[in-house]
Order: sequence, then C-alpha cells, then structure tokens
Amino acid sequence: MPAFFISQAVVKDPVKMEQYAARAAETLKTHGAEPLLRGGFAAALLGEGTAHATGVVRFPDLAGLRAWFESDAYQALAPLRDAACDMTLLAYEVPA
Repeated sequence: MPAFFISQAVVKDPVKMEQYAARAAETLKTHGAEPLLRGGFAAALLGEGTAHATGVVRFPDLAGLRAWFESDAYQALAPLRDAACDMTLLAYEVPA
C-alpha cells in the first residue's frame, strides 16, 4: 500500500535550505521514492499557511518510507536540515 512523505518547512537560511533539498533528493533515489511536489507557499485558502515550502514524496509502502527516513544517508543531513529550517515531517499510508 503506497505511503506519502509530506514535509513542511519554515525556512531560516535559504542557502542552507537549497543545499539540504538537493542532498535530501539524492537520498530518495535508492528507496523507490517518487517526488511529486516541491513548491513554495502561494496562499492560505482556509486556515493559516505557515510553511514557506512543502514537499510530497510517494513511496511504494510505509516500510520503504521508514527505511529512507532512518537511513544513515538521510540522518546525516539532520544538522543541515535543522540549520536550514524548522520542519514538520509527516507520513501517510493510503489504503488499497
């Protein structure tokens, strides 16, 4: 059953954010991930929009998503991520 990774970031350092995004994208390639969206905030249609940027990535399943998130390659980026932005990371599983 497919799983989706959603990230929402409030950017603190745009240069570091670009570095993080490029390096994080490289870590996805070995986990069967398919990036679906990487975009900047446009408007709040209902409620408040606090994130500057949002990303959505599809994985074949939740196990693959967790394997990517827990991988040494991705976890090595945590200091850069935390310096670049305040990020919320969410995982969703889609029933068959």
